[in-house]
Amino acid sequence: MKDLTAPGSVVAPEESPGAVKPKRRGRAVRWVAVVVAVTAVATGVVFGSRLDADPSLVETPLIGTAVPDLELPALEGGAPLRFADLQGEVVVVNFWASWCVACREEHPALLAVAETYRDAGVTFVGIVYQDEQDAAVGFLDEMGRGGDNYRYVTDPDSTAALDFGVFGVPETFIIDRDGVIRGKITGASTFPLLAGAVEEVLAGREPQSRTSGSVQPAPGEPYVDRE
Repeated sequence: MKDLTAPGSVVAPEESPGAVKPKRRGRAVRWVAVVVAVTAVATGVVFGSRLDADPSLVETPLIGTAVPDLELPALEGGAPLRFADLQGEVVVVNFWASWCVACREEHPALLAVAETYRDAGVTFVGIVYQDEQDAAVGFLDEMGRGGDNYRYVTDPDSTAALDFGVFGVPETFIIDRDGVIRGKITGASTFPLLAGAVEEVLAGREPQSRTSGSVQPAPGEPYVDRE
């Protein structure tokens, strides 16, 4: 900034009585800047917590317990899925819905991890959560489906959601070859996070738990932090 007191500088004439003094003008500008900054941060917090919250492995009482003994109807016809038939495989169970923004965000990562571990004895199960069948099928038509190691099923009476203690979507569980739940991801999965958890379970280890993530409890409702 130019120094107005330096030799050769031009000094502005005295302002009229109604004019805003430089100090007051500067103070007003600073206040406007503060308000804008606070508004931007608040907006970022709201949208960040709903759309871009970090997914994470979380603590849950289900870790170390047997997967619920369930039989669920196939989303698009065919034989129902029985978890008992999946023993001997590492299973990734993902609860999702067509109305869930974060489910759309994580979908490419789910497909990529499923394809990466297709020949490693890893099966993916996508369980539709509180959604219409046509809407769920439309979501897959738009976003794509996994290969032959990816099963999509419905949960008509929310039995699976209750047994897994699901509060909202997306929530993802990793189950070992013995049918024991070893990890849980709350929030939209990313490829590194999910692939890392699958690697740990394939190696016979339990993924390290971290802090909570955000899920959407129902259509139109805001995202909330869950453990």
